[in-house]
Amino acid sequence: MNKAVKKIILKTKKQVYGDMLGNNASLFQGEGFEFAELREYVYGDDIRKIDWKTTAKLGKPFVKVYKEERELNVVVVSLLAGSTYFGTVKQKSDVIAEVVATLGFSAVKNSDLFSHMIFADKMYDFSKPSKKLFSVHKAVEDVIAFDSLGKEADYTALVETLVNRLKKKALLFIVSDFVGDIDLKLLAKKHDIFAVIVRDKFEEDPSELGYLRLIDMETKKSFEGDIDSATLKSYKKALHDNDEKLYKQFKKQGVRFTKIYTDEEPTLKLMKKMR
Repeated sequence: MNKAVKKIILKTKKQVYGDMLGNNASLFQGEGFEFAELREYVYGDDIRKIDWKTTAKLGKPFVKVYKEERELNVVVVSLLAGSTYFGTVKQKSDVIAEVVATLGFSAVKNSDLFSHMIFADKMYDFSKPSKKLFSVHKAVEDVIAFDSLGKEADYTALVETLVNRLKKKALLFIVSDFVGDIDLKLLAKKHDIFAVIVRDKFEEDPSELGYLRLIDMETKKSFEGDIDSATLKSYKKALHDNDEKLYKQFKKQGVRFTKIYTDEEPTLKLMKKMR
């Protein structure tokens, strides 16, 4: 176990098992549910639980009622494309490793099943469900050791892979910088999805850099040009449009999400968002 992995494991384990989470058993306690019955909609009910087929047949809204399952199936996906090999404070891939550790330790602490997948242009690894701390240690090691350079994110292939692989309903965390054509509709029909967007503030608000030669971390292709105000304006608009589309899809599909920057504490951010 190298120093970077050991540091992340010790830090996140202390946060999850120590004072940061207080007496709460898990970041996501009570998130696992199993369908029990239908009942009429009552003001204040979660509209995501409306059964539209029954509503259409009977002419008035009905919601699905769930009962808690004893054991959650927690699946964490690290989407490690070349773009995660970047960061002004910490690399995005290092923050992703901390997120994986936080979610993994929280699952194990709550006696839930934890499994981890590494994906980029295809699936590179998918661990078996486990309740042991070793499975979290290995997941962190795998993220840190993974060579993301030259790999492009393929979200369509990711969805297809997860639809085919996940037979049991899961509390599914997808951790990525989420830039590209993304549609999680098929997954959201069966699984409870939480998207963790990992970004560096500089990539959202870069400064003028002048004439530079740059390398695309996903394609490894180099290009050069003047990074002036006009170029930055066009870039920021493209990223803003990407995020606006992403957030609208998430809200429509019932996908919860949060954004963590490389200068923030992942465990603290997740705890605030999921409570």
